[in-house]
Amino acid sequence: QGSVDCPNLEFEYKDADGHSAELAELYSYTEEPELSTNRRCFEEDFHTQVQGRRWLELDGAQQKAYVMRLLDGLEVVNRDKRLKVARAILYLAQGVFGDCDNEGDVLHWSRHNSFLLYRLGTFTAFLELLNMEIDNSQACSSALRKPAISLADSTELRVLLSVMYLMVENIRVEQEADPPEWKTCQETFRMELSFPVHAEEPFALLLFTMVTKFCSGHAPHFPMKKVLLLLWKVLLFTLGGFEALQAMKVRKREELGLPPLPEDSIQVMRSMRAASPPTYSIELMEQQQQKRGHRSRRPLVKQDSLDIYNERDPFKNDEAGVDEEENDDVDSGIEGELDLMERDAIIPVMPAQRPPIEKVSFPKGLPWAPKVRQKDIEHFLEASRNKFIGFTLGQDTETLIGLPRPIHESVKTLKQHKYVSISDVQIKNEEELEKCPMSLGEEEVQETPCEILYRAMLYNLPQYMIALLKILLAAAPTSKAKTDSINILADVLPEEMPITVLQSMKLGIDVNRHKEIIVKSISALLLLLLKHFKLNHIYQFEYVSQHLVFANCIPLILKFFNQNIMSYITAKNSISVLDYPHCTVYDLPELTAESLEAGDNNQFCWRNLFSCINLLRILNKLTKWKHSRTMMLVVFKSAPILKRALKVKQAMMQLYVLKLLKIQTKYLGRQWRKSNMKTMSAIYQKVRHRMNDDWAYGNDIDARPWDFQAEECTLRANIEAFNSRRYDKPQDSEFAPVDNCLQSVLGQRLELPQDFHYSYELWLEREVFSQPIRWEELLHYQ
Repeated sequence: QGSVDCPNLEFEYKDADGHSAELAELYSYTEEPELSTNRRCFEEDFHTQVQGRRWLELDGAQQKAYVMRLLDGLEVVNRDKRLKVARAILYLAQGVFGDCDNEGDVLHWSRHNSFLLYRLGTFTAFLELLNMEIDNSQACSSALRKPAISLADSTELRVLLSVMYLMVENIRVEQEADPPEWKTCQETFRMELSFPVHAEEPFALLLFTMVTKFCSGHAPHFPMKKVLLLLWKVLLFTLGGFEALQAMKVRKREELGLPPLPEDSIQVMRSMRAASPPTYSIELMEQQQQKRGHRSRRPLVKQDSLDIYNERDPFKNDEAGVDEEENDDVDSGIEGELDLMERDAIIPVMPAQRPPIEKVSFPKGLPWAPKVRQKDIEHFLEASRNKFIGFTLGQDTETLIGLPRPIHESVKTLKQHKYVSISDVQIKNEEELEKCPMSLGEEEVQETPCEILYRAMLYNLPQYMIALLKILLAAAPTSKAKTDSINILADVLPEEMPITVLQSMKLGIDVNRHKEIIVKSISALLLLLLKHFKLNHIYQFEYVSQHLVFANCIPLILKFFNQNIMSYITAKNSISVLDYPHCTVYDLPELTAESLEAGDNNQFCWRNLFSCINLLRILNKLTKWKHSRTMMLVVFKSAPILKRALKVKQAMMQLYVLKLLKIQTKYLGRQWRKSNMKTMSAIYQKVRHRMNDDWAYGNDIDARPWDFQAEECTLRANIEAFNSRRYDKPQDSEFAPVDNCLQSVLGQRLELPQDFHYSYELWLEREVFSQPIRWEELLHYQ
């Protein structure tokens, strides 16, 4: 499938794509005419206020005065006038492109104007308007009545969300040349979005409710792509990106008195190189040969492209390219995985004709430091004591009496590599709080942005997860159009459908691009939530994970990867001349079918590769150390799907695929392991080692199938205990003091509803007088 000789992809994984690319993805190509509408709305108003001058020529005070005037215009009752003013503000946020000569100027003025708009209170004003639009029942009912929803149904919402997105994205991105007042602004804005004022909900929660309202079918006109992009960027801004997360993790380990991390995982992954992928073609060819009874007996030379961390032996002659293993038969299992690239390299050994081998210096040793859990040391000692002494000492890992010397050495080595995670400490603390609630007293909970978000999301979290996965399913390229699936194209389809072939091609590209951007934003925001909740408290992460699993997230991600993944990653669903800000400063060339088909010159599509890595990371997070979920991977036959994803020659993506293959190898049987030795070798070289992990052989004592159901139930009970202990305080009156005095209890004033006295007599009649008194029941309680 796809191009087998895929080159190494020069892709750097980060929080988001480049600044201009992230701004460009906000707009669909169908929205392009609206850019000139925004400009016209601004210029009509601006020229009546400021005669004969351009925005760029005004000084700071004049710009402020003009923006304040515009903000006053948002207070008018007339909806159309309000929209015109909002469009003028959007034009400012878009960088007054009518006065700019190149893309750099547009981006510069977009940032400048975003900071100016924020300082004058624009975000708060637009938040009020957004709340009004969300509650606009007229727009909802008219959208529900329409057979087909188009861009026109979401005009106001799109303008409001675009201004808010541009402000969040421009203020979020830091640049070296930023003045100090901008940095202060950035911190204030982050605090404003993270910590709601006047006990309101955080802004992210409003966006989550928009997502659930859209999925429930009550508001089909909501522009979902813009909502999801804004939600992702708000979470990225308020919670922090991957590097901020790593710094927080290091700080938290210090606070808990844990040893520092063995390495910086971000840096290790950046330095890793991709491996040559295994494929199926040769395996099929071999099977046919075996059926016919033909076997190839000639000596072979194969590229050792997967042996990345094994340096060539300097004392070995480079000419002697054939070792013992390579003299084996073609059908020896290892050879059974040669890919098509390597088939070209299968030639009879002719040393004289071989080109000189290029010398490359590879890092020595394995990329990751091995880790050992406390549980692993306990299991090892339990097995050793049973074998040599005949009884065990429970969780005691110190007493080694009666055990032979090699076992002492093994325990010493295991303890050297022992890794205690933040999650382990949190679980232990939780167990103690559950056991001794009175003596340990109240737990001190830090009011972090993550904690506030979790508390706000808690009661509707299952609905939020289901809604996000519904949209992800609708946007996945493997999904078939069904009548019951939700329509995510409301903010990309024009009012008048295309007439010419060229217009249809352009709309087709736009729709595909639209879906890709939705997948990108959902995958990124889910991963961010999982990582931040895991650091904040392990049971918050487990609660989100469990609801994702219940909502069929695992088969959904596998379904997503069950496609030609190479063609998805190299897809050219973009028209670079129509991208913002390019389309605002340059005249649009004549679009032809050839220019649309050609797309851009990039080797791969950044957003699609980013989405794939995010989805693999989510799948890893859901299944790690969970045997029941690992079995789901086996049941859904994920191994061939994941193995196909190894075709993408990008180190980080391959690492997460190999991790997912590693956890299920023990369940796949000996024959699979035998015929996939190249994949096994890649796992050994790239994935972190757990010293006692029997992943390659399947003798793991943790893998008992009858424990799977119990595992999930125990986890669920722990999560519920955590949530009720920490978040249900008013209802939990088990330890509250009880008033035993009849006089004081009867003397308490109760707050009754205002209309209680109107229906009081009716209530007495229905609930008291008409109910027969069963005196005999009193005897049962004595």
